[in-house]
Amino acid sequence: MTRLRSLPELWRRLDVTVRDLPLGLILLATSLMPALHNRGTEIGGLPGRGLDALGVVAVCLQSLPLAVRRRLPAVALGLVAAGFALDQLSGYHLLAGSALPIALLSAGSHLERRRRDTVIVLSVAYVSLAVALQRIGPGESLVGFIAFYLVLALAWGAGSWLRRTRILESEQRRRVAEDTRLAERTRIARELHDIVTHHVTAMVVQTEAARYLTAAPDRLDQTLATVTDTGRRAITDLRHLLDLLNPDHSAEARTPTVGRLLPLVEQTRRAGQTVEFTEEGTPAESTGSADLVAYRVVQESLTNALKYAQGSLTSVHVRHSEREISVEVSTDGSGARARVPGGSGRGLAGLRERVDVLGGEFSAGPRSGGGFVVRARIPAGSSA
Repeated sequence: MTRLRSLPELWRRLDVTVRDLPLGLILLATSLMPALHNRGTEIGGLPGRGLDALGVVAVCLQSLPLAVRRRLPAVALGLVAAGFALDQLSGYHLLAGSALPIALLSAGSHLERRRRDTVIVLSVAYVSLAVALQRIGPGESLVGFIAFYLVLALAWGAGSWLRRTRILESEQRRRVAEDTRLAERTRIARELHDIVTHHVTAMVVQTEAARYLTAAPDRLDQTLATVTDTGRRAITDLRHLLDLLNPDHSAEARTPTVGRLLPLVEQTRRAGQTVEFTEEGTPAESTGSADLVAYRVVQESLTNALKYAQGSLTSVHVRHSEREISVEVSTDGSGARARVPGGSGRGLAGLRERVDVLGGEFSAGPRSGGGFVVRARIPAGSSA
């Protein structure tokens, strides 16, 4: 059974010329069978003629070039057309004459250059063949010649339609690939923003505080140790993010979750920020991407609290339910802006996009009594 299943795959791996050759060989064999002489295509009304050496040449010209009908469509079409003209002008009326519409369909589908010139040359050649048949034979009605020309035109048109369909599918695949790459770059940029901004902001705030602790060696040593620990965390998180670029890497084990919020809060506290943290409820069995998005909401909000409300009382409230994760991070407005580089505005915009993708709700803005609040409701079980 496995061997039978592998046969189609082996066939597809063969060169296209090898795969196209059997059709030409079948036409060659059937056209040479005595019982099928004068049973093929007939235009012009010439009387039938027995197969001779010239007839064998006509058979070969019409059948064997089909082996290159996709690799060299113009060559195949030219040879088949020459063989067809020889066939009709000599009165062989071979079954191999059916190769002409096949060659036209293949040329219409695979010919890339001088397509219009090819149509014009073939049309002129057909008119010349019709005139020659009218002169040397009993004659064919004009309707008959036009009908056969329309059949040939239909074959070319079908090939052109296949070519157009193939081009559209290729463009669609290219657009999908480009959109996928863009989405992946955007995702990595967001992860980098969240990781680098949070850790670097904490390190800047801690380093600024260390400048005023020279008279207290113990506290200075503790602050510098915290800076070192924050730097190590940044390197670890960046290494994990770079690991995601490895296709053999399992992202699930490296993805930060809501369960890691307490270390995130502790890190912010060590940077000098007063943070109240409460977590309610039991997480759903399957949270999908909601866990990561909730983590990023808290991370970005704490980073902004360090940057724009240093020393302010910051509250983090996370509530789990079977259907969603709710996050609220707020400051009371009593702090001062830290001396760190200004933001690019990507943080909150990125959070909004992340939450929107999962079908949740996101809001961020000043509180009525002062301070700032970020709220997010993220449906559990959604993936993106």
